Amino acid sequence: MRYLLRNCTLYTGTTVLHHHALLVEEGRIKAILPELVAPDDVPVVDGRGLNVAPSLLDAQVYGAEGQLFSVAPGPEALRALTRHAFRHGTTGVLATMPTNSLSMMHAALEAGQEFRREQPGLLGIHLEGPYINPAKKGAHQPEFIQAPTVAEIEELLKRANGVLKIMTLAPEVATPAVVARLREAGVVLSAGHSNATYTQATEGFRTGFGAATHLFNAMSGLQGREPGLVGAVYDDAAAQASIIADGVHCDFAAVRISKKLLGERLFLITDAVTESQQGAYRFRRQGNHFVDEQGTLAGSALTLPLAVRNCVEQVGLPLAEALRMASLYPARLLGLDDQLGYLETGYSADFWLFDDELNAAATACAGKLVWHSAEA
Repeated sequence: MRYLLRNCTLYTGTTVLHHHALLVEEGRIKAILPELVAPDDVPVVDGRGLNVAPSLLDAQVYGAEGQLFSVAPGPEALRALTRHAFRHGTTGVLATMPTNSLSMMHAALEAGQEFRREQPGLLGIHLEGPYINPAKKGAHQPEFIQAPTVAEIEELLKRANGVLKIMTLAPEVATPAVVARLREAGVVLSAGHSNATYTQATEGFRTGFGAATHLFNAMSGLQGREPGLVGAVYDDAAAQASIIADGVHCDFAAVRISKKLLGERLFLITDAVTESQQGAYRFRRQGNHFVDEQGTLAGSALTLPLAVRNCVEQVGLPLAEALRMASLYPARLLGLDDQLGYLETGYSADFWLFDDELNAAATACAGKLVWHSAEA
């Protein structure tokens, strides 16, 4: 597969290029060239005057199209989830299982391992729990919350066989042995659903936690006498944090303040769920978000392009930076920024084409370009 994508504006991850073309060959970016010097012996794909940027990556998503992974952790839910993401410019997702029975957590890992062989859009599994603080459970089911043991972690890792990429747990309930074993296995530890003191959270970041899950939501807040987990995230020089930029899970002013403090350490997730009336997690849509049966705020109705647009229109960020928050920065978290997150020679040809309203017109994974418009 070899083609030249031209007549588009390129957001490379470092700069914005006009009148340049993207040369794709064998699933990778071969070169970025001025259109006037581009080779004329290569099939041309018309970019239709659209914008092109590295594909988006969603490190926390639960379901789509009526299929909820936390209720039915199998191929059907994963296909719906990755298909919906791809339609919105996202070629990499972490299917997320919230606090549930260990048998369901095992099923999620096994499904991820099986499905990853047939669907490159699935980067892995994110286990959000069950090792969290009941005081900050949010919409998680309390009967499944427990304290971690090394034996249970070993069983999870065995069933994961490398597919477990992120685990959200509360630093105050994680023992040093549990943290060490997960880090040894290459799992990104994200502090969340936590009532940690500033001291506990700071110690967690010092000893192996690398991120925080959905900043502000279900965590100890920043107070004058107790800075909590939020304060520890702000204060740590390396900790990354995901944020749900929908104006419901946190005010857009909170996103703006956090961006000023965290810079490139802040990245976007959707935290998206779908309507469900079965299993332990039952959600209904309420405007632009979802709530559970008790009316507790559960998940979002975001897509990553919408989150990016909110960051531009509501937070006031430049488009290029908002795009990086949904591509390059999550790629860094997952250790994939040597192949994803940039339009650069040698990188995987994963990108999306979009109009000025951030509507996805086409998505490419490993160079295979699919137009989403009806006429294409």
